[in-house]
Amino acid sequence: MNAALQLTPDQAAISLTSLGKHFDALEVLRDISLEVAHGEIVALLGTSGCGKSTLLNIVSGLLKADRGSFAINGQPAERFHDWQRIAYMFQEDRLLPWRSVQANVAFGLEASSLGKPERAQRVEQMLQLVGLADFADAWPHQLSGGMRSRVALARSLVVQPHILLMDEPFSKLDPHTRSQMHDQLLRLQALRAMTVVFVTHDVEEAVVLADRVIVLEPRPGRIRAIKPLSLPRPRIPTDPAVTEHVRQLRLEV
Repeated sequence: MNAALQLTPDQAAISLTSLGKHFDALEVLRDISLEVAHGEIVALLGTSGCGKSTLLNIVSGLLKADRGSFAINGQPAERFHDWQRIAYMFQEDRLLPWRSVQANVAFGLEASSLGKPERAQRVEQMLQLVGLADFADAWPHQLSGGMRSRVALARSLVVQPHILLMDEPFSKLDPHTRSQMHDQLLRLQALRAMTVVFVTHDVEEAVVLADRVIVLEPRPGRIRAIKPLSLPRPRIPTDPAVTEHVRQLRLEV
């Protein structure tokens, strides 16, 4: 296994130390230690049941680990309070059918202390960034799958998160739309300098998007390999360098 990054607390957006998780008698994660740098894009790759989503849920604060510890921006998770700056994009878009596109994006801001004018301005800017300004008043059932994914991405980013977590958010899209979403994500990530951690089963998606790929063993989930990717962007799936990294990673999964 490749060595983890050696980062000081102020360099690490996320730092995991010997994390473990059980669900009753079932051991899901064992001894997960990992550091994710600020502005880094990290893919969690592995077969079904290796604990990828569970690990993401722990980092998001939705679950508690049974063993080990983790810190966010150098602060222990139990003392971290700014969870609104960690956005979570799920596999399903989870749009509210009774809300317009604009209102769905605004949902993420309703618990904030921002005034209505600033919330409206943020929503408008985000819809422009994801190319949906002309669909602000549309309803979810009127949108294609790719457009719904863009709404979900806008809802995640409108809170201006420091960290974006994604659990296979593009897995249900056709290849062309998925490629468009990859381009959009990379553009917005560069614009906002966000840290991104995403779960995927798709080796090609991991190579196209990530700075590093973390390969997890089957249950109990353990880190099998950490693969840095120094390929320049944009990464075209048919590029020989990309296909070679995909081939090598498939041998690890």
